[in-house]
Amino acid sequence: MEEIVLKGGKLITGESCDIAFKDSKITQVAPSIDTSDKKVIDITGKFVSAGWIDDHVHCFEKMNLYYDFPDQVGVEKGVTTVIDAGTTGAENIQSFYQLAKKVKTNVFAMVNISKTGIVAQDELADLSNVEQGLVSKVIQDLPEFVVGIKARMSKTVVGKNGVTPLELAKQIQEENQGIPLMVHIGSAPPELSETLSLMEKGDVLTHCFNGKSNGILDQDTSKIKDFAHKAYDKGVVFDIGHGTDSFNFKVAEVALQEGIKANSISTDIYIRNRKNGPVYDLATTLEKLHVVGYSWPEIIEKITVAPAKNFKLSTKGKLEKDYDADITVFDFVSEEKVLTDSNGFTRNTNEQIKPVKTIIGGQVYDN
Repeated sequence: MEEIVLKGGKLITGESCDIAFKDSKITQVAPSIDTSDKKVIDITGKFVSAGWIDDHVHCFEKMNLYYDFPDQVGVEKGVTTVIDAGTTGAENIQSFYQLAKKVKTNVFAMVNISKTGIVAQDELADLSNVEQGLVSKVIQDLPEFVVGIKARMSKTVVGKNGVTPLELAKQIQEENQGIPLMVHIGSAPPELSETLSLMEKGDVLTHCFNGKSNGILDQDTSKIKDFAHKAYDKGVVFDIGHGTDSFNFKVAEVALQEGIKANSISTDIYIRNRKNGPVYDLATTLEKLHVVGYSWPEIIEKITVAPAKNFKLSTKGKLEKDYDADITVFDFVSEEKVLTDSNGFTRNTNEQIKPVKTIIGGQVYDN
């Protein structure tokens, strides 16, 4: 493959930025690159960043409850890498892996601690589904695919089992060299305070700004609960995980006022909330965090550097020499748009972010 230069771009902070890449790797990043003997792609005036990473999606097309197609939530939306958040367990993740190898988008997975994955809403109501040896075997057999484990800790999932599934997840994590753990939160039981008491620095709390009574916001005082502050301060990673029912503007705004910012931004996208809303795509989720009060530079950091670090994707997330040639080219459009959260509340924006080109492993795709 000949060396390619993206010419005339700029970083989200405004600095000029040319990027050269060849054979799936970035070869040079500089304000200006000599293009002699190189193929040039003119992106004058457009913004560039490391490829966008969505660390919470559901994209195994063979499932019935939560499913989608990797390229329809990935490359077609300006996203170079997706991490499926526990759609599959030990019994079906191999099938997912075989399909994932055939798509354009980089696909990784968190394996559900339930061997069934999410074939039904209550995959952790029967603890016999949690076979620690099977989970560990999958982690060992698919190190290039499995980047974490997932435990969904809400009433409809765990039934009468309380925090026991999370205790089992922590055992699995310890047995597997501290592999990243993502924890879904929702309605009680278990109480959020119990869930957070078991989580440690680096563990990922997804759906962090949901509007439920068992969320981080005290509905009576409109303040963030003290134990949520303590979890945030000890290094629990707060991840958006927007989803159909898990992002609320007021919770995000109050959290920001109290010094809590999401550490990473993700969609929890699957086919229904992609087509019918309120999620649609990662870009729309970014716009929602911007109207809440996040700056564009920190938003871009939360879909590049942050998820790459959280899930140990050591060659992704940065525009640097020898990193993967995963790059998102994007622009801003001044156009009115109504943004809707998971509870039907709205905010207006006149600044939309639009992917223009998605580059994955050096292959260039137009959006």
